[in-house]
Amino acid sequence: MDIIQLGNKVLRGISKEIPGKKITSAEIKKLLEKMSGALRKEPLGIGLAAPQIGEPKAIFIVSEYVLRPDTLSETGDGTNGAEETKKRKEKEKYLVFINPKITKLSKKKTLLTEGCLSVAGKFGKVRRSTNLTIKAYDENGHVFTRGAGGLLAQVIQHEVDHLNGILFVDKVDIKNNTRTSDVLN
Repeated sequence: MDIIQLGNKVLRGISKEIPGKKITSAEIKKLLEKMSGALRKEPLGIGLAAPQIGEPKAIFIVSEYVLRPDTLSETGDGTNGAEETKKRKEKEKYLVFINPKITKLSKKKTLLTEGCLSVAGKFGKVRRSTNLTIKAYDENGHVFTRGAGGLLAQVIQHEVDHLNGILFVDKVDIKNNTRTSDVLN
């Protein structure tokens, strides 16, 4: 499964919510399997929204490793080797967010570097809230509310943007990027 790239109109659409009865359906389970499989193949991927695989549905997944960012690499700085990454990706589990709604965003924001599997090889600084509260359904149809800060808050905001047809390149803070060519080219 290839990740859809910038230019594909699916990435610019508004995702459709999943009706309550369908959340636990075989169709949604199959979609979650496809999403997990696609994300496992991406060494740098930690989150994926359904539109990124061509499904305009209000679903995204996030690697549980974002809850423990130090485990994203053996050295804690993103320099682990391909073998370590492959082993981590094989056993990676995902948090599932279906029909997500951010109910609260902190007023405090920070400038964070982002990339995206749908904008391969491009990075830029985006201003994001440092904390948030989100309400969503899990893969078993149970509604949950959780708070998030740090990397998880950043990833959730990035993925919710995908569900609304927004890409990180739309929010890049040009004046605070030292290498704007990475985003603009």
